[in-house]
Amino acid sequence: MPTYLIDANLPYRFSLWQGPQYVHVFDLNDSWTDLQIWDHARRHNLTIVSKDADFSALAMASDPPPRVVHLRIGNLKFRTCTGYCRLSGPKCSGSVGRTAW
Repeated sequence: MPTYLIDANLPYRFSLWQGPQYVHVFDLNDSWTDLQIWDHARRHNLTIVSKDADFSALAMASDPPPRVVHLRIGNLKFRTCTGYCRLSGPKCSGSVGRTAW
């Protein structure tokens, strides 16, 4: 059962997110709005992982679930983005009380 919902603004073909703990928005419905993604994550108790600041704003205005991991990394090349996620993943997963990235 998935624990993390990976937003459409993050790489789909990233090996770190290919296990059973992860579901990517592209696997569900890539035309969903942020509110539809939020609602799905809330109903299924998923933690949203995104570069989109809108999810952080929604998280501040409501009670969990869902939780949000906001990656404030800007527009990076794929290699740089994946390197950042590999280094930051375990720290982020600990802060949301889930198993390691």
